[in-house]
Amino acid sequence: MLDARLRKIIDPPLDRVGRRLARLGVTANSVTWTGFFVGTGAWALLALESYLLALACILLNRLADGLDGAVARHGRISDLGGYLDIVLDFLFYSGVAFFFAVGRPEQALPAAFLIFSFVGTGASFLAFAALAAKRGITTAARGAKSIYYLGGLTEGTETIALFVAICLFPDLFAWFAWIFGGLCWLTTAVRIFMATETFRH
Repeated sequence: MLDARLRKIIDPPLDRVGRRLARLGVTANSVTWTGFFVGTGAWALLALESYLLALACILLNRLADGLDGAVARHGRISDLGGYLDIVLDFLFYSGVAFFFAVGRPEQALPAAFLIFSFVGTGASFLAFAALAAKRGITTAARGAKSIYYLGGLTEGTETIALFVAICLFPDLFAWFAWIFGGLCWLTTAVRIFMATETFRH
């Protein structure tokens, strides 16, 4: 919901750093993979209940997620880069919920619901993107992307806010998971409606 608006603020500084990294020979895919491996560190720290250190890794992961696109724009945009960006993002998101529950098994049910909700948003997002590409439908509302980015109540910005919240207030994880999961299902329902209207004919 907030991604398109925040792009106007975060894109200029990311673009400057991305340009410098590209000039140094850093590739977008290397930034993507580095961010993902830092994110796996957050998984381990969540399992150990080291929430502030986990938060630091999560924020670094999200920084890399913004930087890889900026590097690609000043280097080489590739289909593989777009693929890795999406796949590793969804793996990372689900891993945060799963490994939180590893550290706190009593939170397994809300964590499972959150992952279930991520499946809904992920599937509705990727299926729309696949058919949009087939029909030549494009958008630049969230910057230049390899695939069509369909909006909703729970996008990247809201997911980052969720992860910050559960790291700062881990005892409230169940509340955050149930509420955010519910918003994910509203997003999924809206996307299905939009897909129905777009692809009906």
